[in-house]
Amino acid sequence: MDAIISDEIRTLRDEVRGFLDEHLRPVEPALRTAGPDERRKLVAELRELAAEHGLWGAARPVELGGRGLPWAGWAHVAEVEGSYLEGPAVLGSASLLDLTMLHRHAGPWLRERYLQPLLTGEITPCYGMTEPGVSGSDLLQMRTHARRQGDEWVINGRKWFCKVRGADFMTVFCRTGPAGASNRTAFSMILVPTDAPGFEIVRDLPLLGDTGGHAEIRLHDVRVPANHLLGPEGGGFGMAMERLSLGRLLRALTWVGQAQRAYDLMCARLRSRRTSTDLLGDKQLMQLHVFDSYTEIASARLMLHHAAALLDADDPQVATAVSAAKVVASRMFQHVTDRAIQVYGAEGLSDDTPLSGLFREARTTRIYDGPDEVHIQAVARRLLARPEPAPPRPRADRTVPAGPDTDRTAPSGPGTDRTGPEQSAPVS
Repeated sequence: MDAIISDEIRTLRDEVRGFLDEHLRPVEPALRTAGPDERRKLVAELRELAAEHGLWGAARPVELGGRGLPWAGWAHVAEVEGSYLEGPAVLGSASLLDLTMLHRHAGPWLRERYLQPLLTGEITPCYGMTEPGVSGSDLLQMRTHARRQGDEWVINGRKWFCKVRGADFMTVFCRTGPAGASNRTAFSMILVPTDAPGFEIVRDLPLLGDTGGHAEIRLHDVRVPANHLLGPEGGGFGMAMERLSLGRLLRALTWVGQAQRAYDLMCARLRSRRTSTDLLGDKQLMQLHVFDSYTEIASARLMLHHAAALLDADDPQVATAVSAAKVVASRMFQHVTDRAIQVYGAEGLSDDTPLSGLFREARTTRIYDGPDEVHIQAVARRLLARPEPAPPRPRADRTVPAGPDTDRTAPSGPGTDRTGPEQSAPVS
């Protein structure tokens, strides 16, 4: 896709790739085995180095110190940045969703208290949406609630699968409306410091064996000032939808980058590993792994770039495009990493390569931000609800006058075929 991106984006993408290859790749083994505290320390050191190279926060709008790229432009960089699991954290994109929501919806006090230190990496955010015991894909079932008492909000409830270890504050999605209020206006978002009295980490939640910082938390009579409300009271549902749409796109772009890395590792293995008779890559079944992975990555990439363009244009079809691309990208990610592990054999199951971590991450993506089944159903419903297109009208130039010696169909042959270059689909 190099032919369709600007020199500015190509240069930034190449700089990001060079920085990550030079500085992040050597410490990847240490990051894989480090505990949460050591991992945060290593990432913080790399953040400082990224800032020295002018790469910290490049995804942000200009007014927040970034490059101000459209999402369709940033998509090319996000894929490269996401090729390393810690890439977004090192380059400042891991907090992009929280920055965006604060920039769009926070009042002056919240912007000074949270947005400014978030921009410099002084504080770390996390998000509290999913709750134990209810369907995580149905926001309207969330039970955590907040009630107003004077100049404070008092919050009670539970959240889980929150990256709370090392976080300084959590944006909590909670019910604030009275009994009988419309579900669409019954929810709000409130910023809660993680050191507030009553904010308790109940337990860590390893994901497929990985202790990556997820946890279950309990909020028991947590009190925060009234000015910690993000956006208007009752505006939480709309902001959650806004956050989800952008978040799904940005995360899925990183999955393409991670799948591309697994693909590159697989191809390198096929080119170098020799059996007793020939190269592993000479075997037809191995070549099928290459073909399937190449086509799946290319398809997911194009769908995501299309969705990014729709998001830039504020197109009403963006939700459908993002959901469809999210499903395709997550399935592709799992398929490609599985094939790469198969090519590596027993070594692929170990932590001697990044593949085990990539495969674990790939499996979680089919549940993150809504499971596949929810997106498939939502997309199908939207597509079936569209008006049925009118049948094509016959073209007058495709027939000739009837006569005793003439055919009733249009002639064919040189000069009469209507599928010339101007009619063909673009080929990338």
